[in-house]
Amino acid sequence: MSLTFYGYPKCGTCRNAKKWLDTHGLTYKEIHIFDSPPSKEELKDMLELSRFELKKFFNTSGEVYRELGLKDKLKSLSEDEMLELLASNGRLIKRPLLTDGKKVTIGYKEEDYAKSWL
Repeated sequence: MSLTFYGYPKCGTCRNAKKWLDTHGLTYKEIHIFDSPPSKEELKDMLELSRFELKKFFNTSGEVYRELGLKDKLKSLSEDEMLELLASNGRLIKRPLLTDGKKVTIGYKEEDYAKSWL
């Protein structure tokens, strides 16, 4: 299984997720989500694989999300506009984002990782 891990090295949640992956012997390609966020197309694919609502992909506790006033604006944006926004700024994406091309997890919860990746 080839995993791609989008994270931010200084994020405690990302570090915990990586520690879990390492402890369980799972290998992954790590991508700095701020420097190289997933493209609009990659996000669209992940959205379809995840069966999550697109709003779940947003880092709602992030500074950029608040600065842009997205809590109110998201309701009026199309899916295409939301994907464009996420792809344009990795700080807007909830992290870590982990995928193997068949499924996706957003954020880190040990029980979700165990269900999805073991």
